[in-house]
Amino acid sequence: MISKLEQLRQMTLVVADTGDIEAMRRFKPQDATTNPSLLLKAARLPGYDVRLQKAREWAAARGGSGDEQVADACDRFAVEVGSEIVSLIPGRISTEVDARLSFETAGSMERARKLIGMYEDQGVSRDRILIKLASTWEGIRAAEQLEKEGINCNLTLLFGFSQAAACADAGVYLISPFVGRIMDWYKANSDLVIETPEDDPGVQSVRRIYAYYKQHGYETVVMGASFRNTGEIEALAGCDRLTISPALMKELDSDHGELPRQLDPARVNSDDPMSPPSEAGFRYDLNADAMAIEKLSEGIRNFVADQERLEALVRGDSAPPAG
Repeated sequence: MISKLEQLRQMTLVVADTGDIEAMRRFKPQDATTNPSLLLKAARLPGYDVRLQKAREWAAARGGSGDEQVADACDRFAVEVGSEIVSLIPGRISTEVDARLSFETAGSMERARKLIGMYEDQGVSRDRILIKLASTWEGIRAAEQLEKEGINCNLTLLFGFSQAAACADAGVYLISPFVGRIMDWYKANSDLVIETPEDDPGVQSVRRIYAYYKQHGYETVVMGASFRNTGEIEALAGCDRLTISPALMKELDSDHGELPRQLDPARVNSDDPMSPPSEAGFRYDLNADAMAIEKLSEGIRNFVADQERLEALVRGDSAPPAG
């Protein structure tokens, strides 16, 4: 029997959750996604110092203040890595807007357009790119406008159903609901016993979102993310897309057991009514969900911290270790 990774590919579009070029060559995913944490890890890999130096030189040639050059160099490094990844995959690369802009609609849109322009200067067309934005109210509004400009978006740091409903209503191209980080929160903050993947609240969250989208005819793509083990991945087999780390792809590739389909658009049943969210309703529901608001805030903080570590590398400072 073929591996579970190959079986998964027959029902789900597999996306690589890494900035490691060599991992792309090995596992040949359809799409790939990066974020500040993954770019920081990539920047520390052998050979990436050349790409980082090219980004510094490009930013210096553009001029501007020291901080502007650092920001430009970081964006350029993300685009350099993304452009190389695109040359190895048939699909799209997701590149993230600076998480410090998570509560700025206009600032997020400006940075997204800048990244698209940088990719196009590298010969990469916008139909090969997804712009990643945090699933805040402001990020969702930015994505709504960018989609109208032909810039497709990937809404990340999505932990609550209210975020998913707002993204669908805004016509966002793709969402990345997190699985493992939801489980992490429940393990740390409740007595919930998780004996099987079906008990996993992260798996349950993605299944609920998937059913809601398919039942109500939303075209927004559901891409499960942030997996802690292969059991979570197998429990979501059939989801539109799943973004998986190289380590977990390796595990799936080594397992030749049967992988049954779990999600099917023809067999969904959602109890959630179709309801366009208001800003007040969105903010209330998100804040009423302790897990979602805490993990969203933590995710933004962590991405900002890794962005700052990447900036330290660009400046040539002694960057603190990732933590």
